[in-house]
Amino acid sequence: MPEFLTLLTPQEARQKMIEALSSQIMLKVETISTTEALGRVSGKEVRAPHPLPMFNRATVDGYAVRAEDTFGASESLPAYFRVVGEVPMGQETTLILGTMEAALIHTGGMLPPNANAVVMIEQTQRIAENEIEVYRAISAWENTIRLGEEVKEGEIVLPIYKRIRAVEIGGLLALGITQIEVVKKPRVGIVSSGDEVVPPEHSLQIGQVRDVNTYTLSALVRRCGGEPLPYGILPDREEALRKALSELKSGCDMILITAGSSISARDYTARVIQEMGSPGVLVHGLNTRPGKPTIFAVCDGVPIVGLPGNPMSAFVIALHFVRPLLNLLQGLPTEEIKPRIEATLTVNLNSSAGREDWIPVRILQDEQGLRADPVFGKSNMILALSRADGLICIPPAATGLTAGEKVWVEPIEAI
Repeated sequence: MPEFLTLLTPQEARQKMIEALSSQIMLKVETISTTEALGRVSGKEVRAPHPLPMFNRATVDGYAVRAEDTFGASESLPAYFRVVGEVPMGQETTLILGTMEAALIHTGGMLPPNANAVVMIEQTQRIAENEIEVYRAISAWENTIRLGEEVKEGEIVLPIYKRIRAVEIGGLLALGITQIEVVKKPRVGIVSSGDEVVPPEHSLQIGQVRDVNTYTLSALVRRCGGEPLPYGILPDREEALRKALSELKSGCDMILITAGSSISARDYTARVIQEMGSPGVLVHGLNTRPGKPTIFAVCDGVPIVGLPGNPMSAFVIALHFVRPLLNLLQGLPTEEIKPRIEATLTVNLNSSAGREDWIPVRILQDEQGLRADPVFGKSNMILALSRADGLICIPPAATGLTAGEKVWVEPIEAI
């Protein structure tokens, strides 16, 4: 019987893996269309090629004026302006305003060269074909956006190593930046093993289960910016795993293996991983539930993670450990700012002191607010996790949580 796992805290294990990997990462970049960059990570900082806007613009419909001509105007004592023209949209204007003169302007229009404010149309009244009353004094540059006010020429508009969102895409295209350098997607080999595991399309025989882990992990990898490379289902044979890892290692930036990491007569996973390169296995065993038999290794710069075979365990560990490693492989911070929801626990939960427990919960809402209702299920029950909205953590120092207690729920992303 092999020696039992040496358990590390999740924090110790994560730090050990990151430290071993950080100095060995060499990020590669590629150029893609800006319109295809959603969710990718910038591989180079981007600077504005010109100011934005490129001219003084109106932000409301109204009249372009010289602000000083409105001073003292009010509803009881309006100021009178002569309307000398209209600013054409999408064109440069050459209108020059004299004292107490105004030009009709629409949102986004260019201010005349000597105008410095816009009176909202609601604050005016046309009293003749070319004359208006202004009922309010306005300050200089009110209801406008000035040249370069949003972005100055040469200003960094996208820093290096930032996850690109829809708003970044819009901002880049507003500056005419149609191509961008991004970090290449980490290629993640995914191996599922077990004599009892069959593809999802197969009819089940007694004793068989369908492969779940390949697909949930592929979805998570894709959501985190990686490129999943499913290898297939391996039999419980040491040589089969050795062959798979040897083939994947040369073409992958990370490898995930499910099953084979628990203590049993067939536990050869850690031994095979150790053969794959230096420094080898760093962690074999986490003081957490689910996920106790997890393996972390770095083999010649390639992180290899041995995940539990139970689908719920594999997914929860991947959320908290594989996701930070994928961030590291893209130049992103490993410690993300994660959204959390505060809710009231509905039932008592027990735990063992010294162990970190993750419990799936549903979020319910009633007149008293948000409630966290645990979804009970064993670690091989993936549908129990699919019914959950998030996870709550029972920290190692606690022996449980009490009904009515406020807890933080980490939402399970829609992947």
